[in-house]
Amino acid sequence: MQDRRIEVNDLMQTDYSYVLTEPSGKNFHSKFSPELTPKKMLELGVFGGKYMTDCRKEFPTEWFENAKLCSTHHNPELNFFGINASQQLSVWREKGWIYKEDPRGWFQWYCRYYMGRRCPDDERQIKRWAAMRRHVTQIKNNCNKGDLGCRRKQRQAVLHWAYDSRNL
Repeated sequence: MQDRRIEVNDLMQTDYSYVLTEPSGKNFHSKFSPELTPKKMLELGVFGGKYMTDCRKEFPTEWFENAKLCSTHHNPELNFFGINASQQLSVWREKGWIYKEDPRGWFQWYCRYYMGRRCPDDERQIKRWAAMRRHVTQIKNNCNKGDLGCRRKQRQAVLHWAYDSRNL
């Protein structure tokens, strides 16, 4: 694979570029095995549909073919579980969870990682993803398998981290 440069100019990031060094969806870190692709997450409904509305040019067009998006506002009804399970970006910034190259947070990092970018923040983000496993365990321990009405907010939250809570 020849490295490919991606140019970014959207509402949150201008004059930024990065290089894809791995094939899309391949060669993930051995401790990182997300259950959902970014495309599938967008189709299911994440982040109230608002997350990716101004940066589509950066990502493959097929990711947006069936995505549940709302360009005007955050709409929890677009989430798979129909509930808000997000904190505001300002909270993420206050807690120091935002990497300077990914101003939208973890999902932006994951989309870029999935496409083939590797960066100095990968290890930290993978550890954050792995830490969400405790919520998966709580759902398994407190809900009957297939009961999608049980712990809806927690199920939506793990969906935001590429865990497929529909199978729990």
